[in-house]
Amino acid sequence: MGHIHIELNNGSIREVEANQTLGEVAQSISRSLAKTALAAKVDGKVLDLARRLTKDAKIEFLTFEDQEGKDALRHSASHIMAQAVKRLYSDVQIAIGPAIANGFYYDFDAPVTFTPEDLARIQAEMERIVKEDLPIERLEMERAEAVRFFEEKGESYKVELIRDLPEDAVISLYRQGEFVDLCAGPHVASTGKVKAIKLQTLAGAYWRGDEKRKMLQRIYGTAFEKKAELDAYLTMLEEAAKRDHRKLGRELDLFSIQDEGPGFPFFHPKGMIIRNELETFWRKLHVKYGYQEIKTPIILSQKLWQQSGHWDHYRDNMYFTQIDDEGYAVKPMNCPGGILVYRTQHHSYRDLPLRTAELGLVHRHELSGALHGLMRVRSFTQDDAHIFMLPSQIKTEIKGVIDLFNQVYSTFGLSYHAELSTKPEKAMGDDAIWEVATKALQEALEECGMDYKINPGDGAFYGPKIDFHLKDSIGRTWQCGTIQLDMLLPEKFDLNYIGEDGQKHRPVMIHRVAYGSMERFIGILIEHYAGAFPAWLAPVQVKLLPITDRHVAYARAVAQQMREQDIRVEIDDRNEKIGYKIREAQVQKVPYTLVVGDKEQETSSVAVRKRGQGDLGSQPVAEFVPQLLKEIREKN
Repeated sequence: MGHIHIELNNGSIREVEANQTLGEVAQSISRSLAKTALAAKVDGKVLDLARRLTKDAKIEFLTFEDQEGKDALRHSASHIMAQAVKRLYSDVQIAIGPAIANGFYYDFDAPVTFTPEDLARIQAEMERIVKEDLPIERLEMERAEAVRFFEEKGESYKVELIRDLPEDAVISLYRQGEFVDLCAGPHVASTGKVKAIKLQTLAGAYWRGDEKRKMLQRIYGTAFEKKAELDAYLTMLEEAAKRDHRKLGRELDLFSIQDEGPGFPFFHPKGMIIRNELETFWRKLHVKYGYQEIKTPIILSQKLWQQSGHWDHYRDNMYFTQIDDEGYAVKPMNCPGGILVYRTQHHSYRDLPLRTAELGLVHRHELSGALHGLMRVRSFTQDDAHIFMLPSQIKTEIKGVIDLFNQVYSTFGLSYHAELSTKPEKAMGDDAIWEVATKALQEALEECGMDYKINPGDGAFYGPKIDFHLKDSIGRTWQCGTIQLDMLLPEKFDLNYIGEDGQKHRPVMIHRVAYGSMERFIGILIEHYAGAFPAWLAPVQVKLLPITDRHVAYARAVAQQMREQDIRVEIDDRNEKIGYKIREAQVQKVPYTLVVGDKEQETSSVAVRKRGQGDLGSQPVAEFVPQLLKEIREKN
């Protein structure tokens, strides 16, 4: 038997026997790898471990730590669910069952309507199938044979899917025990690999997403390698439900979404306080980092969007209007407006870098089913900045942006990691420019001492980018910040500057957002803090609670003293017991609750209760106020 060479992910080269399975290759490398590997990426394509190697290849073994490994395990879990449903219920037809973010689903055409009690039965049967440890085997058939196979089984949805494939397509199926499903794969080696399963919810879904087709029943679930991981995930989901920004937004009276404006948020007075504080922080930080703020119009000529390329690539997501019989569009992005500001003046190399920043309101059409509180909306404010620079300034500017992002995210206690996306297959610009740009981004990340991962070929067609993924207080990640190098728009708009040689040159352009979307970032912060905002952001920083009516005048005098120093304070002077008032302030998550009675009135003091710490005892007003101002100023 001949030998072939494989290159592993760490760059090492190994010689192995040809025609071995990927699982056997993993075993030859190490027992622990063979135990943890769920699938393998061979020359960039994810395959089952049962597939055989016949030629030299680059191989990356995938475990549950890798997204493709998670997907393989969860896709296998969806097949286990379909097998369990077929065992338990007669006359069920199966549709599709992919892995999705954090789990999987399967769609069923069933004569019975599934209930939560049915989910428990299905999960119990799935657990039996896992214990049976059935091998998951790949089969291949020609198209006509596969059609006959599924027609005999009465699986009309599978037959329709196969008929939509090319005439000469080789069809892959996967078998586990008595169950066979149409599937491209990949899957884990056996059902026993799927150690921890939880079925979660039921929903309706039109076949192929077409509302004219039949409504099917969709069961969602998730799966993990280990029960401890599943338990931790379910605990996180419970915590996330308590923190849901839509629920807290109502309870704390921060924002609303009205039927009259689906996807168009209404910010209430308390929500506006948070928003204004975020904008003030943003403006001060950008002045410190040498940015100049601009504001560009919300509606601009259709010709501009044709020139920028949005007309060709983004038209379905845009809103349009007519003015003076000319076509106009509501802006989905701020960049063309920022470019027009750059073009109002002639620029020399001495003017660069030129950093312009804009809190720009943009509108993008999202399907109604995709809308979600503040997280997915149709109108939002991007904290955009556009930096125009010399090619030699790229690295320095990227490092400056990373430093600014550090200051922003650390202020909110958000840790993060970065992902660098490099040149895709279809890209504009020559390789030399891409190499310079990508190297500058990579070196900037390394010189800033940042952890990052590379997503090969995942950049935009007009330039490489760095995405910042934030981790909140319960471990969820959110993609917010982006630094995008752009080689397209300076070309499309013929941007230039006069260089030292007196000739025209093309500037390099960076697009970047720190918050991403002001609305979405507020939604993230509501969930990150569970509505308990730090004092500097809290809509009400201090609640004064007079014990009886005779203490109201003193409470008002203390409140006025605080307002004069820009402290946001409210008085609860209702005729209620003090314990009730304290609980109300706790429900509203106010950072400081100050109780005032006879003793406090006589000594010009307040009895301080701090959120999360309880009663801190009595303190002179003259002492409390400077401490609070320091906490607000330092954004603790």
